[in-house]
Amino acid sequence: MEYIRDKTIKRWVMDIEDDLIKIRRDFHMNPELGMEEFRTSQIVGEILEGLGLEVKRNIANTGVVGLLAGGSGGKTIALRADMDALPIQDEKKVVYASRIPGKMHACGHDAHTAILLGTAMVLSRIKDRLKGSVKFIFQPAEETVGGAEPMIREGVLENPKVDAIFGLHMAPDIETGRIGVKYGMANASSDTFRIVVKGRAAHGASPHLGVDAIAVTAQVINCLQLLISREVDPLDSAVLTIGTINGGTQSNIICDRVQMTGTLRSLNPVVRKRIIERVKQLLTGITQNFGGDCLLSLTPGYPPLLNHSEMVELVERAAKGVIGGENIIRISRPSMGVEDFAYFLQKVPGAFWRLGCRNPGKNIEHPGHNPVFDIDEDALAIGVAVHVKTVMEFLT
Repeated sequence: MEYIRDKTIKRWVMDIEDDLIKIRRDFHMNPELGMEEFRTSQIVGEILEGLGLEVKRNIANTGVVGLLAGGSGGKTIALRADMDALPIQDEKKVVYASRIPGKMHACGHDAHTAILLGTAMVLSRIKDRLKGSVKFIFQPAEETVGGAEPMIREGVLENPKVDAIFGLHMAPDIETGRIGVKYGMANASSDTFRIVVKGRAAHGASPHLGVDAIAVTAQVINCLQLLISREVDPLDSAVLTIGTINGGTQSNIICDRVQMTGTLRSLNPVVRKRIIERVKQLLTGITQNFGGDCLLSLTPGYPPLLNHSEMVELVERAAKGVIGGENIIRISRPSMGVEDFAYFLQKVPGAFWRLGCRNPGKNIEHPGHNPVFDIDEDALAIGVAVHVKTVMEFLT
């Protein structure tokens, strides 16, 4: 709470700080994977209803939306939090460690959900001061199938129509008390692919009688990396990663089938399309030249996340009044990580910003998707305060 400078907002948030921590720890102890957030969404819905909001449940399976109707007329602003956890074993030695084997909130979505609920708690108390409405969007499956897109298809940005949307993500690389904002492109696009290289089996002592799928695969991998390093403009970021590779049955048998899976990340839609075309060409050419064959299946992922400059400016202005301008970091480079909040930003203006939660003094300094990931819970109040101020700035 020491980080919050606006005295009025500080008082509002102080009243709910204990609730924030309690809610976050409850979610942390009871993580649920994407499209399995039944307990989480039930609690979210109950809290929102208790605040007097109009609540819609079971959107895109487990999504929840709460509507706070302020003064008559005016615009509608939306705030979004993702609720899903990750299939990681929690190895932290804390009282609120995950109680579910093999599942953990290792990316801060429990905090996102708690912060948005806290924001609803504060704004519901002052709704008569709001010249417009606020939608609280609690989304499933950001880590997996992308719950944002089906929620949009089911109308979360309509009735009333959303004029702007904002979201945040915990940032374990930024100290508690600070936030990060990124103008323009903030996150990459993603595509997942599966490649099957087909050869012909033979005895290991007679390789000339077969087509070694492992040897062909080695050539494929090398050429795919050359595609990134030699055919993509160095100023256009792109990453191609082979994440899994499986093939072969015995040490003395020429392998006839290898399967690989991987991910492609890029920031430029033109580059994205070009790389996909070249992957298909290279894969076919290499395998056939060696007497083999191939299969490629590509699953398009999230689009790049493009923030709207005027909305980033709004967040900056709001945060300046809460934590001071010196604690706002302008992030210079986009992340090659992906975020399905990008789907919302394709439909309405908005901004996605980062909330610092790193505190080495508390041994909280591990990256996301790590078995001992944690957040400095002092960041929860800051997240609520900036959200509240953002809403007030937008609606006035």
